Amino acid sequence: MLDPIRTQSNLAAPAHVREAEPMRVSRATFDEVMFQTYAPAQFVPVRASGSRIWDSEGRDYVDLAGGVAVLSLGHCHPALVAALKAQAERMWHVSNYMVNEPAMRLAKKLTNATFAERVFLCNSGTEANEGALKTARKYASTRFGEQKFRIVSTLNSFHGRTWLAVSTGGSPKYTKGMGPVPAGITHVPYNDVDALRSVMDDDVACIIVEPMQGEGGMHPGTREFLGAARELCDKHHALLIFDEIQSGVGRTGALFSYMQKGVTPDILTCAKGIGGGFPIGCFMARSEVAEVMQPGTHGTTYGGNPLGAAVAETVLDIVDNEAFLARVLVAEQRLRTGFAAINRKHDVFSDVRGEGLWLGCELTARLSNRASDFMKAGHRNGVVFLTAGNNDILRFAPALNITDADIDDGLARVERAIAEVVSSQAA
Repeated sequence: MLDPIRTQSNLAAPAHVREAEPMRVSRATFDEVMFQTYAPAQFVPVRASGSRIWDSEGRDYVDLAGGVAVLSLGHCHPALVAALKAQAERMWHVSNYMVNEPAMRLAKKLTNATFAERVFLCNSGTEANEGALKTARKYASTRFGEQKFRIVSTLNSFHGRTWLAVSTGGSPKYTKGMGPVPAGITHVPYNDVDALRSVMDDDVACIIVEPMQGEGGMHPGTREFLGAARELCDKHHALLIFDEIQSGVGRTGALFSYMQKGVTPDILTCAKGIGGGFPIGCFMARSEVAEVMQPGTHGTTYGGNPLGAAVAETVLDIVDNEAFLARVLVAEQRLRTGFAAINRKHDVFSDVRGEGLWLGCELTARLSNRASDFMKAGHRNGVVFLTAGNNDILRFAPALNITDADIDDGLARVERAIAEVVSSQAA
């Protein structure tokens, strides 16, 4: 009897596909055909491995951005490549009218490793937060009535790009010109316990908060603030949502940041690093919360597809390891030591803050609003990092398994980029 998997994998591609030359594109192609919602780098990456990227001109870059905290195991990790290839030869998609084995294994491992008892698999962090917020409002309405709908969030937070998610984020620049925003959303300053207490009442359905605020300025959440959020949610029968899209899956040196903070949420959202570069996300909750979401209340076409779930399962198997997570904290100290040495020489950072391999270097007042200049200089010097805050923070989120050699080489290139910008300002 023929093996359908082996037979399918050996089928030859049609002649016109085999013989077709790839269309030639360049950085200019982006400006011609893409929405201009991003201003990407001027080089075109064509190959990557570990913590290195090579562009179309053959130049190499040390990647200290990790695809915005996505590449938890670096580029093209062999175990992830193998998991994807193996699953690609078995089954790609069946929809959520059926179950699939990789999705169920992933969900089981997530519930085994966390407080959660139920998992909803989706495709991105935005979708995870959207689903979490819908769940919280549905829970509040079902248990306590439709008058309980208010969402409390923090200023300068970031929770995604869909309408409810971007409105919940406390950054007006992302909703300017697109109003009015949905009603029932209140924002308070991050880490401000008194402000949080002042807005809580029985009409609040949920508080959504990042255990460490990333886009808004790389501010770790204090135990006092996060603990107050838990206390107030319990008092007012509201749900606590932790957005761990960036902080989760080892980024801060624990499997999830809430485990370090000693505060357990009711719902946790996760994406980015759990896919290691493959698009996948999820939100997780206690059974009591999840049970309000019955068939028809929420859905996704691609969420929980076998390809993404197989890759994410492999990521989780590697990261959820005591020695692996301990190494993240060792690498953090190596980066911090390097930033301190750069600062002693160039006096450019007023603060270095963050947790694990998710660090932000705040520029001094004389260099404020110039983070993007440093980022572009980084590209010219063969290193990739990010910005945050009001264009005044250099943000670093390298692969969790980055080697000492790549850290040191990356830091040397960062220093060259910093020297370039500082010297140009002096001139």
